[in-house]
Amino acid sequence: MTDKVFPAFSVFWTLLLPLLVGSTPISQDLFPTDCSDVYANGQTLSGVYTIYPTADTPVQVYCDMGCGESQTEDGKWTVFQRRMDGTVNFYRPWGHYKKGFGNKYGEYWLGLENLYQLTHKRKYELKVDLQDFEGVSVYARYTSFSVEPEADGYKLNVSGFINGGAGDSMATNNGQNFSTFDKDQDSYPENCAKRFLGGFWYSTCHSSNPNGIYLWGKDGTHYAIGNVWNQWKGYDYGLKYIAMKIRPVSVAQ
Repeated sequence: MTDKVFPAFSVFWTLLLPLLVGSTPISQDLFPTDCSDVYANGQTLSGVYTIYPTADTPVQVYCDMGCGESQTEDGKWTVFQRRMDGTVNFYRPWGHYKKGFGNKYGEYWLGLENLYQLTHKRKYELKVDLQDFEGVSVYARYTSFSVEPEADGYKLNVSGFINGGAGDSMATNNGQNFSTFDKDQDSYPENCAKRFLGGFWYSTCHSSNPNGIYLWGKDGTHYAIGNVWNQWKGYDYGLKYIAMKIRPVSVAQ
C-alpha cells in the first residue's frame, strides 16, 4: 500500500511545484503587484483594479493606463492619491493614512503601508498631475520614489525632478517622515499637519500640501491650508485636480 501511495504523491508534487514557485508570469497574472502588472496581463483601460502589494492582501486601486478616462502618456501608473471634487475628508489621523481611505473611483489615499510594500520591492518613479479651475494641466515628475517602513516613520525618498510646468514643490519633502495631526514627525517645532490641515511628508512646513483642505480655487483669506502646489499657483490656490502616481522604472517608456 505504501509503495502505491508515495509514487502518486511524488507525481502530484512534481506537477504542482513548478506552478507554485517556478513561474513568475503565472504569479503576476494571479496576484499583480501594481498596475504595470495589470497592464501586462492585458487590462489596458484606465479604471479600478485589484492589486497585491503583499501576496495575501488584495487592494483596490485606480490604474491610469493612458487611455479611457485619463489620457496620460504611456500609462501603467498606480495612483496612490487623488483629489478631484472635495467629496472626501483628508484631514485624518495616522491610522487612516497608514491603512488608506476614500473611494477608488473618486478621491482616495492608498495607504502608507501599501506604499512601503510596493516601493521596497521595485524601483519606482513618481508623477504628480495637477489641474487648476481654468482647465490648465501641468505635472511634476521624479525619477526615484520610495517609502520606508513604519518603524522609520514611513520616510520619503524622492529625487530626480523633471519639470512638466508645475515646478518642484517636493524638494523639501525628501528625507522627511510622514506626519498627521495625531502623529507629529516633521522638522518644525509645531505640528505642520495640524497647522495646515492635512497629512504629508512635511518638513518646516511645506511647498506642497496635496492632502490639505479642498479650497475650490483661489482664496486669499486662507494661507497654505489648501490642496496647494506653491511653485505653480502659490499658497492660496486650491487645485481642482491632483493625482500622485507611481510605476516601476523598468516599464517607463
